[in-house]
Amino acid sequence: MISPLWVTFVFNFAVMKYFLLFVIICAAACTPVAKPADGGAAISELLSTDKAFSERSVAVGMNKAYIEYLDSNGVLLRPQQMPLLSADAVDYLIQQNDKDFTLSWKPEKAVVASSGDLGYTYGYYAVQPSLADTSLYGTYISIWKKQYDGSWKLVLNSGNNDIGSGN
Repeated sequence: MISPLWVTFVFNFAVMKYFLLFVIICAAACTPVAKPADGGAAISELLSTDKAFSERSVAVGMNKAYIEYLDSNGVLLRPQQMPLLSADAVDYLIQQNDKDFTLSWKPEKAVVASSGDLGYTYGYYAVQPSLADTSLYGTYISIWKKQYDGSWKLVLNSGNNDIGSGN
């Protein structure tokens, strides 16, 4: 025969188990959730950053602009090369001659993660050689990371060329 004390213990344990489950669910429901970034403002900010980057490329040259906007862990994907990481990307930029052309681009779209700390832009670029009447066009994609100071830095960039007029 089971003693009444044992039945009381088992009954109380079952009730306590459900009570603890109830407390855990209530605590989880009351935990504040991180507020997502204001999507419209973040997208506008990222588009503005990419446009300013293009303007900087026209003003001071592609190399200096990329070095200014590239994150310290940034990656460049270039045709017929392995990915250029961090310092290798900067070394690659320093070695490039950007005196004979102007590189500009126009971002078409930006997307920002709901966390507000990562986003990408894509659009069309134009290379205008100094000694030619024609421009070369292509498409690009850039992935951006928001910094602690609120600015955006380029963490990955790639593109393809030969798309015609770019329109």
